[in-house]
Amino acid sequence: MATATTLITENALRVFLRGGDMKSVVAALRGLPPADLVHTIANFDNREIAQIIAALGSDLAARAFGYFEPSQQVEIARAMPRAQLQQLFTDMPHDERADLWKSLPEAERDALLPGLAHADREDIRRLASYAEGTAGSIMTSDYATLAPELPARLAIEVLRREAPDRETIYTSYVLDEQRRLVGVVSLRDLLLAPDDARVADIMIRDGIFVRVGDSKEVVAEKIAEYDLLAIPVINGGDAMVGIVTVDDALDVAEMVQARRLTQFGGTAALGGPDIDLMNSTFWEMFKARYIWLALLTAFGMISSIFVAAQEEILTEVLILAAFIAPIIDMGGNTGSQSATLVIRAMALDQVRNVWSDVFKVLKRDLPVAAALGIGVALLEVVLAAIFKDGIIPEVFWIVGISILVVTIAGSLFGVTIPFLARQLRIDPATLSAPLITSVMDLLGVFIYFGIAYIFLADVLNAAA
Repeated sequence: MATATTLITENALRVFLRGGDMKSVVAALRGLPPADLVHTIANFDNREIAQIIAALGSDLAARAFGYFEPSQQVEIARAMPRAQLQQLFTDMPHDERADLWKSLPEAERDALLPGLAHADREDIRRLASYAEGTAGSIMTSDYATLAPELPARLAIEVLRREAPDRETIYTSYVLDEQRRLVGVVSLRDLLLAPDDARVADIMIRDGIFVRVGDSKEVVAEKIAEYDLLAIPVINGGDAMVGIVTVDDALDVAEMVQARRLTQFGGTAALGGPDIDLMNSTFWEMFKARYIWLALLTAFGMISSIFVAAQEEILTEVLILAAFIAPIIDMGGNTGSQSATLVIRAMALDQVRNVWSDVFKVLKRDLPVAAALGIGVALLEVVLAAIFKDGIIPEVFWIVGISILVVTIAGSLFGVTIPFLARQLRIDPATLSAPLITSVMDLLGVFIYFGIAYIFLADVLNAAA
């Protein structure tokens, strides 16, 4: 939500822009952190934003530009004069400009190239060449390197000179002549070391790294697991080619979480693109959601056909129809709860992908499910006795036992399916909650009428 200060700033900026007073625009924005600056102007016309970005000065413009949404970055870039866009590319962090480069139309990329320095052109091409979803696609070449033979005093001087052009200098990477990673040294250790101590004697050997082809999810997991500010990226020849910083890893973790929520909610096609409410096209949203709904409709039709086939028992004991919905809902809800808890435990590494852990989880979850089933069954029977007249005793037993059995079955299904998904190398989150619910609806109908036939056999035989 925009604050009162932000709203006043927006109104003032619009007045300045209409009057062509760019000095006042810059003065109003320059004291803001880049993220707040972007939030203030994000709703302006893209041509106006391009004009503001050009007026801010290259350093602030480059730092702020990365806070715009990727789709808006492209539109702003296309609205900028070529010379200003070339300057922006020169000053932007290397990973961010590579992402922007890949998003621009090919004709605009070709027109942009001649105005860039040779080193910048090669760096952009190299970073943009890595496949989406890999460590190479999110890494930056803005990192500090040191030679192992440097004394600590000279190493600090090197870092002081390189600091303005590096994304981070808190960790430096020690490379040999073939650019192979031989160690990692922190700025703190350099400052505390004797002046003549060699970097090779201070550094930590056998550091953690990833390879360019590793998935970005693996990168994020390693950064989190080892509590790193950045992780080095190694190519197939064991040469270091970049780093992935913790802020990029956090972005990846947020996207993974968003994708899991989307998939578990049944709003993404298996293996399909991530669905974004504000940015996805009508067809993308329709297709992703329709696939799930069509599948669930098929399950629903099977359930309805089965219920319709129970005409004999429903004719004799019509009150049974009143309890179908709460009974089948109980199984789906319990299954979704159990599956969610298991997926969370997997994400936190509380359980491993081994079948012995299935039994460990069931040992904890099934007693809870049984207690829940008993509690809900008692509540359902009491409410039925209060609000529904003329129910024969057998119906109370049918309803109570059905709720108990369906609840336990839902728990069993919800616990085992995520483990099965891992065995099949499928993200458990793609087993959406609606799918679990629909399967349990069908199973719940079978359980309910199966128990009803057992308890009402005498009634049905007498009617026959």
